[in-house]
Formats: sequence, structure tokens, C-alpha cells
Amino acid sequence: MNLNRRNLIAGSSSLAAVVVLKPLGASAALTGFRPEGQSGMDHSALDAFLKAYVKSDAHGYNRVDYRGVKSNLAVLRAYLASLEAANPASLSRNEAHAFWINLYNAKTLEVVAEAFPVTSIKKINLGGSFLFGSGPWKAKLLTVSGIELSLDDVEHEIVRAIFNDPMSHYGLNCASYSCPNLAASAYTGANVDVLLRHNAVAYINHPRGVKVDKGRITASKIYSWYASDFGGKAKLKDHWLSFAGPQKAAEIESASISGYDYDWNINAI
Repeated sequence: MNLNRRNLIAGSSSLAAVVVLKPLGASAALTGFRPEGQSGMDHSALDAFLKAYVKSDAHGYNRVDYRGVKSNLAVLRAYLASLEAANPASLSRNEAHAFWINLYNAKTLEVVAEAFPVTSIKKINLGGSFLFGSGPWKAKLLTVSGIELSLDDVEHEIVRAIFNDPMSHYGLNCASYSCPNLAASAYTGANVDVLLRHNAVAYINHPRGVKVDKGRITASKIYSWYASDFGGKAKLKDHWLSFAGPQKAAEIESASISGYDYDWNINAI
């Protein structure tokens, strides 16, 4: 049984402190999604959509105009339909990485916009997970290559399992304040690595990602839930230092990790 970030937050604090998610292997049903081709996808519709409705504040935090999204759901749904009709196995590795991140983010935008105004994605009760009885993550909301998929399937059984890249965590957006930014551009095979790095820099240099106060670090629970994806908790500081600006790097280097936190408030304007 696989636990995930939603599962853990609903459990006791002691359980959340000790359970760490390990990298997954794609289930037999999903191994057919492994990228084996060289083709690409057109994500220009999502790119224009994100540029219209994702706005960065003075601190580099991206918020979403969900009312605007809600008024233009037909465009988002047409884009989602184009992805569901595609064959992701025919894509190159980078194109497939971009495809699945965009699919996850676009579907999350649709789910939240349909329920908006809502204060947290956890209040959208479409199908929760073990230990967590609400949220949209377990519901089979997508069908790709004839296979029904949930958001959890996309995140854990496809993106984490197939690509095995901790940078994926900086692309997948769960519509919550403590999540890395929803990028204001669509991911593509050409930009996926650069854009994920940009998001990592923005997140680690923002206090919701890594906060340092009086020599103590309070990091996002993403780094606790998925510690093994980043090489284990002993490697977290090295990971952060590779993206931190000079001042933040100096603070991190001289500090110790004291805990982890996560704010599930919606990332709305």
C-alpha cells in the first residue's frame, strides 16, 4: 500500500514524523506509459491559459485567478482532451515528463476551479486516500490510452516511478500555498529541465520552502514525505544549497533542521 503526502497529513503527528515515501516502481498496468519515442506535443493552449491566469506577487509566489479559470473552463477542457487522446509512450523522455506534469496541473486547475470558491483542495471530496477521507486525489478523473487514472496515479505511479527525478516535485502543483509554484508557462520537452530548476530556486529561496530562523530550519513537508527522492534527509541541505542564493545558502549552511510544515490554504489570488 502506497502512502502519499495527503495520507500522511491526516495521520497522527508521530506517524507523519516517521513515515517516509520511497521511490516507486510503476505498476504493471502503467508500464506501457514509459516513453519510447521521439515525438512531441503542442502545449501552446495551456501556455496561453497559464499566462492569463497565473500571477506572481512581489515575493515571487505565483497565485491563480480561479474565477478567471472558472469562466474559461471550455479552453482548459479542450486542452485536457487533447492530452487524453495522445499516446504518451510515443514521446521522448523530456516531452513525456512535460506531458505528465502539464496533465496533472491542468486537471488540478479544473478540479479546483469547478469547486471555487474553496479554501483548500482538501475540501474537494472526490475520493481521498488511506488515513485521509477527503480530497480529489484517488478519484479516476482521467483516461489516457484507455486507462483510467487518478491524480495520485499520475504523480506516484507515473511521474515519480517512471522518471525517478526529484525535480518533478517542483513541477507538480497541488493548488496549495506550500506547494512549489504553478509555473506561469507550460512545460515542454525543450524547457522542462530549465523550468523545474527555476521553480526549485524560487521555492527554496522562499520561506514556505525552506525557512531559517535563529539557526533552525523549518522546511516544507515535501522534503519529509519524499526525503528518499532527494537522497535521504541527510542530503537535504546539500540539495537546498545547490539552489539557494548567497544569503540563504549561508543561513542554511550554519543551521540545523528542526522540523517540517505545510500550509494547505488555496493558492488563489
